[in-house]
Amino acid sequence: MMSRSTPSNTAVAAQKQEIRLQAGTRRRSQPDKEALSRKVQDRVMALKVFKAAKTVLFYIDMRSEVRTRIALVSTLASKKTTVIPFCLDGRLELFHLEHAGELAIGTYGALEPRLGLRDDPDKIVAIDAIDLSVVPGVAFDPQGNRLGHGKGYYDRLLQNFTEKTTTVGLAFECQMVPEIPQDEHDMPVDIVITEQAIYQPSDG
Repeated sequence: MMSRSTPSNTAVAAQKQEIRLQAGTRRRSQPDKEALSRKVQDRVMALKVFKAAKTVLFYIDMRSEVRTRIALVSTLASKKTTVIPFCLDGRLELFHLEHAGELAIGTYGALEPRLGLRDDPDKIVAIDAIDLSVVPGVAFDPQGNRLGHGKGYYDRLLQNFTEKTTTVGLAFECQMVPEIPQDEHDMPVDIVITEQAIYQPSDG
């Protein structure tokens, strides 16, 4: 027999969807995305944990997300190991990116590693190698709670990071909300960075 969601779970799902719709609309309407994204990326690269990290995972921005490409190019030019995610069988795999020529349009229109490179075991990175991970979100709150598109890709990734990995969510300030209701599978990030502030819940 099919199980039913409890009223509390149904209410949480409805609250999340409302936040998702409102924050997504604000993000799409946000002017000056390029300039504000540069401020966000500058804040990321100024973090002590970023400077100390040897292996950094970046999402590659798409549509209205905070841009990451300036920081990504800068990291590629450094001595850090640069890693990007790609979709495979409903999960995110991690790829060692060495130059932009390794990228092509993939799932959901996102830039991902070219198909011919994904089978190279030397290019796949173990999740426990990641020192710092930069992740997207539709909405965040000051406590580090994150709301994605509801597909669970990044929640599953976040669940598998080891304690050594610092997780950083990027957003425009318009995506911040006072509180995001949480389910047991939802995973917060350690730091949220916008063009206006750095939210570090653990500091409190």
